Amino acid sequence: MKKKTNSAACPVSVLVTGATSGIGLATSLLLASQGRRVIGTARSQEKADELARTARSQGLALDAVVMDLTDPASCREAVERVADLTDGGPHALVANAGIPLTGAITDPSEDRIREVFEVNVVGALRMCTLVLPAMRRRGRGRIVTVSSASARIPAPMSGWYTASKHALSAATHSLRMETRRHGVQVVLVEPGTVATPFWTRAQEDLGALATADADTDVHHRAANLLSRIHQSAGGPQPVARTIARALGAPRPRRRYTVGVDAHLGAALQCVAPLWLSDQIKIRLFALHTLAADAPNQAIQARQTSGS
Repeated sequence: MKKKTNSAACPVSVLVTGATSGIGLATSLLLASQGRRVIGTARSQEKADELARTARSQGLALDAVVMDLTDPASCREAVERVADLTDGGPHALVANAGIPLTGAITDPSEDRIREVFEVNVVGALRMCTLVLPAMRRRGRGRIVTVSSASARIPAPMSGWYTASKHALSAATHSLRMETRRHGVQVVLVEPGTVATPFWTRAQEDLGALATADADTDVHHRAANLLSRIHQSAGGPQPVARTIARALGAPRPRRRYTVGVDAHLGAALQCVAPLWLSDQIKIRLFALHTLAADAPNQAIQARQTSGS
């Protein structure tokens, strides 16, 4: 028997960031189908129009606002626009927008590193800060931040992205304790691997590094692994349903982990000693092969230079 949503507990209006694709799109459409007043953010007017058309094609009502998550003024203007569409501000926020950054710790430029932290951490928390005053005035509200299972499962070739999501998770836990006295409930959602355009961009980043770096084997192996994982991953609907459940539950959990890979990975990271989890990940990314080949490559290089 299908479990019914508690309409009294479920927020009336919900602001969803990054609503034009992947988890954000699936969540926006699901919440709209439940009768919620959904306002989704888009990075351009073209994407905002496309989001509205997608909703209409499914017989759903959904508003879209243009917002640049890296621009504080744009974020403030978007929240003011949302306040006009609702009774002074959204009853709930789903801070979903995020961007990937793949490659070794030494690969990306400082500009790319700043960008991923600006979007995944600073921008997400900026939106939380902007919607909180209206929630405090009402004496209730709900915030759901979408982090990643990788925040608890660091792996090679994704260190900067993992660091950004780890920071978001930690800040979410702090925010939850700080806002409780105001009647605002804060929930963390940690999805595992989901088949979305997000992963396509991550693979493209690795492909670009493989052509630009002399140490191409590392990036090729990582890109191939990501491709295999992506092909076996499911769509964003389970994550969307989890977010909807977190918004609708009278007493939501503090953290929802979504996906078998996320649960298994988190368990491994907690139970296994670091040397063992390191070895598993090193072998998964075939870095042990590269290390084993290094002495032979050095000998060959000396022989070549000697001849």
